[in-house]
Amino acid sequence: MKVLLTGATGFIGSRLRQALLDAGHSVVAVSRHAPTAPQPPRLQWLALDFARALTPAQWLPYLQGVDAVVNAVGIFREAGSQTFEALHHRAPVALFQACAQAGVRRVVQISALGVAAGTTAYQRSKHAADEALRALPLDATVVQPSLVFGEDGPSARFFLTLSSLPLLALPRGGPLQPVHVDDAVAALAALLQAPAAAWAGRRVALVGPQPLSLTQYLQALRAAQGLPRAPVLSVPGPLAAWGARIAGRLGSSLLDEDSWHMLQQGNAAPADDITRLLGRPPRPAQAFIPRARADAARAQARLAWTLWLLRLSLALVWLITAAVSYGLYPVQQSYELLARTGVPPALQPLMLYGAATFDLALGVLTLWPLRPRARRWLWGTQAALIGFYTVLITWRLPEFWLHPYGPLTKNLPILAALALLAALEPRGSQATETR
Repeated sequence: MKVLLTGATGFIGSRLRQALLDAGHSVVAVSRHAPTAPQPPRLQWLALDFARALTPAQWLPYLQGVDAVVNAVGIFREAGSQTFEALHHRAPVALFQACAQAGVRRVVQISALGVAAGTTAYQRSKHAADEALRALPLDATVVQPSLVFGEDGPSARFFLTLSSLPLLALPRGGPLQPVHVDDAVAALAALLQAPAAAWAGRRVALVGPQPLSLTQYLQALRAAQGLPRAPVLSVPGPLAAWGARIAGRLGSSLLDEDSWHMLQQGNAAPADDITRLLGRPPRPAQAFIPRARADAARAQARLAWTLWLLRLSLALVWLITAAVSYGLYPVQQSYELLARTGVPPALQPLMLYGAATFDLALGVLTLWPLRPRARRWLWGTQAALIGFYTVLITWRLPEFWLHPYGPLTKNLPILAALALLAALEPRGSQATETR
């Protein structure tokens, strides 16, 4: 079977691509950028910007000889031309209409559970494409995953980080029914290989074995990481909504007002369909992480929030230093220290308040959601500034090395912390296609 797969580099799409190849099928993999490395003989890459392929005519040339189509494109947040309306609705509908014209009857649309009752732009755009597909004369199936867990997935990393905290501060939310990505992909592969029309016109829920509250889900992830149960602090809904709103405006890739609404809504469904496709029940949340991976998963989850603690502590160093320089410390004594380093009196106010303003900017930027490359520059700038201060004070005020409070020796762990932050910054760009 020859399958055209959109979103082939995404979280679900990349795994489904490999599963189809392993099963002996040929795959036409659609993504915005085709890889340049040599590819398996049954894999053909098609570089196509999904957001611009909005008419059936643009898709028809690529459907020759294709037996089935799977749309696995999905985004959590809009960016430029990559909008919900374009990626979730207009482009998929154009593809589905092209399938009807080209005689490609088998079509699988990967949607999301609960979109029919949803109110967010994400849900409305998904639901619009689902309904358009179901109205066409095709052997079409709308697959609706709940939360999909995979250790390298963005939502899984988010929930693993939350679950590893010593205290779970959580709002109330609707039921969740998370499914492991391997089960979801296996079910999709089985669906494609099912007899013709066996699942035509159906909505198929890809869910875990049972609904869970958010607290139960996080406690299950703790168990999977080998952690004991954690105490839970209930967070009022309005406070959680306010936090989600702020996180969204700061550029959080997952947490914003829409994701908060979807969390409140919840999504759950019977597991009958996925059980039938798999030939067994889907794995429960406490089995999402293999025992051999538990230590590594726990370390990675804890690292995520401890790095934020490290960033917060660094930000406080710069912000408090700025406040002290602005006048909490006697200004005249600051001028005396500057004089001892060789700064003439006429330049002392400029140096003092200029340095304080620069420290303030570094503190704010340390907490700001910059891109990884910008953050690497930020850590390097901070290290260079601390190094400059250390060398200058060593030259002009060497007695500070022997100060009982260690104002210079404390620079050493700060430099090590900055090196750690720089080393752990991701190097690749974040993919737009998330499924």
